[in-house]
Amino acid sequence: MKNIAIILLPLLFVLACNSQNSNEKQKSSDTSNVSNTDSVSNKEKVFTIKPQAEAKYPDIKSIPVPPGYERVSVEEGSFGEWLRNLNLKTENNDLYLYDGNLKYSQDLHFAVLKFDAGKSDLQQCADAVMRLRGEYLYAQHQYKDIHFNFLSDGKPRYFTQYGHGDKSYKKFRNYMNYIFSYANTASLKKELTPVKNPKNIRPGDVFIQSGRPYGHAVTVVDVAKNKEGDVIFTVSQSYMPAEEINIVKNLNNSKLSPWYKLYETPTLKIPEWEFEYSDLRRF
Repeated sequence: MKNIAIILLPLLFVLACNSQNSNEKQKSSDTSNVSNTDSVSNKEKVFTIKPQAEAKYPDIKSIPVPPGYERVSVEEGSFGEWLRNLNLKTENNDLYLYDGNLKYSQDLHFAVLKFDAGKSDLQQCADAVMRLRGEYLYAQHQYKDIHFNFLSDGKPRYFTQYGHGDKSYKKFRNYMNYIFSYANTASLKKELTPVKNPKNIRPGDVFIQSGRPYGHAVTVVDVAKNKEGDVIFTVSQSYMPAEEINIVKNLNNSKLSPWYKLYETPTLKIPEWEFEYSDLRRF
């Protein structure tokens, strides 16, 4: 009997080790895009999101959310759903200007959206917001709803009138460049409706300021919440000079980046601008 026990004990140990290794491999696979670094005590684990250059997230909805958070629901066919499904560059994570040169700093963006920056210095701040809104409406074949106001007279210019029946994508891009030339943050801000309670933030909303002397605008491309009611979100932008539309990093909280937590700081501080939460608007 003792001899049988001696033979069985090593076998049981091997089986237990193999089972543990299998479980560990499964856990590793489930968290492949999230980095959990053990602390010195080996009791606490720190949540961080892998950079795009390493993880190669194919789209916005693939960017992980922190533990305890879930993406807010969006209606099928909505602007928010469309934004969440936008493709990201995976071949590289370089951010280019309109002239083909790299942006002076490559440390401010988390990921780059798969949209061209144009061939002239037009698609800057508010222009990137209008580009995304216009692209969404075009993709939905809502051609009559594609319109933006000019700064000069505050009146809308319609894609259908500009195209004279031509609804091709080339004509649409020409129309958007036409809009970029005569609209800016000041004119766009007047088109948007203030969001009275920023806790109701949703994908597709816009943080926008005019003046100072220019202004800036960013698009909220994703939102998530936890059971306690905390809200986090990500934003995209272009800047000056015109650049590819990109999701910015959170330099104030590298563990949460690219997510920003609502009211974590008195103002929304992104790498190249600072907004008030009251700057939130909606199409």
